[in-house]
Amino acid sequence: MQKKRNPDRSRGQNLISVFARLFFSGRPYSLIELAGYLDCSKQTVIALIRELETLDWMEIDSFMKGGRRFYQVRRARLPKVRVALTDEELDTLIMCRAFTGHLLGRDQFDAAMSALHKSQQLLHDSPESGDDSADHDARIYGVYRPGAIDYTPFRAQWQTLLEAMEKSLVCEISYQKILEKKPKTSRIKPLKIFSHRETVYVHARYAKEPGKLFKAAPYDPLLALHRFRSVKLTDTPFVRPADYDFEKTFNAHFGVIKQKRFQVKAELTGWAAGFTAERKLSPDQKIVRRRGGKLLITFSATSAPE
Repeated sequence: MQKKRNPDRSRGQNLISVFARLFFSGRPYSLIELAGYLDCSKQTVIALIRELETLDWMEIDSFMKGGRRFYQVRRARLPKVRVALTDEELDTLIMCRAFTGHLLGRDQFDAAMSALHKSQQLLHDSPESGDDSADHDARIYGVYRPGAIDYTPFRAQWQTLLEAMEKSLVCEISYQKILEKKPKTSRIKPLKIFSHRETVYVHARYAKEPGKLFKAAPYDPLLALHRFRSVKLTDTPFVRPADYDFEKTFNAHFGVIKQKRFQVKAELTGWAAGFTAERKLSPDQKIVRRRGGKLLITFSATSAPE
């Protein structure tokens, strides 16, 4: 019997997730894509689809393409409703846009601006719209930009990686490490895109290259988005690894570089003690305050340089 991959998600959460993905995108999704997105078995996805098909106003087409099962909501049956955000929801999105705009790149930031302004215009009694709302937002929120990476030139790579993750297709990439003179070509299975300290990373696993013997790497590649020189989709599908758990990999211990886990014990004083006490370095962190403003901290880490 196959083990449930994500025990923290209820059936109701999975049902809402697959409904939202099919309903709001309108595009076809393969059975493998949905199983990877929900982190569950294909049998679970099929059961959820059957449950959604009981809705009178929702009709889901099922068809085969390239040897894979696809599902798509029939657009003609969708109810024509206009849903606006509440003021509080919109304010939260505006704040998120302001704080992350420098990571999006100019084109994606402009798209986010346009979407939020449209939502503002749908709100009743909204005091701002268009350029006035942009000025209003700028008066409230800001972001410190010096030293940040401009991701505008890397939008094509970003979009291709997103498409590869949604379609579960292997990518052929050209990637140049910071100290290397020339980029190197390899094939990857992109699994997660995340940000850490003003940098966008892609966590992946290597894929077999045609005509070459595959040898598993000791560590899964962690790639900085701005060092991708090119990303191309292949027609090679991959199945999201059942053992992949982003939270356990990256958020269980300190260090974005993942090597062998070790315990850290440090005694800090002065500014360093105060700065560290404000932060959570790992879930198992323990802090003991001592006389004279000293602080003894114990936590687990995976990266000695960090």
